[in-house]
Amino acid sequence: MSDEQQVRDLIHRWAIAVHTGDLPTVLGDHASDIVMFDVPPPYRGVRGIDAYQQTWPGFFEWQAGGAVFEIDSLEVTAGADVAFAWALVRCGTPADFASDPEQLLRLTIGLRKVDGQWTVTHEHHSFADAT
Repeated sequence: MSDEQQVRDLIHRWAIAVHTGDLPTVLGDHASDIVMFDVPPPYRGVRGIDAYQQTWPGFFEWQAGGAVFEIDSLEVTAGADVAFAWALVRCGTPADFASDPEQLLRLTIGLRKVDGQWTVTHEHHSFADAT
């Protein structure tokens, strides 16, 4: 399997885990020193797998109310030991999509190959500012 396909599969597996609230799989392919910039604070981001892990329970609780998290489109560029990807993700509740059917979360992921395995080292999530 090509490096690009390996990264694509990793991201799809992660997105399914996010949608189903499967925390061990969400964390599974992430570096211990991950840096994530997310929609909610802290605006300087979270650093480290423990801080990253703490961001998910509230999201899973919100999502249990009927929200979706589904990849709409995904682009991957992979080299021998570094890769990046960007995606547009349907992330919201039915009410969110009723008021803004085009709402998409923007996702950027940076990865590096560690001991032959692709590992997420950076995530950035954002929504376009509609103002």
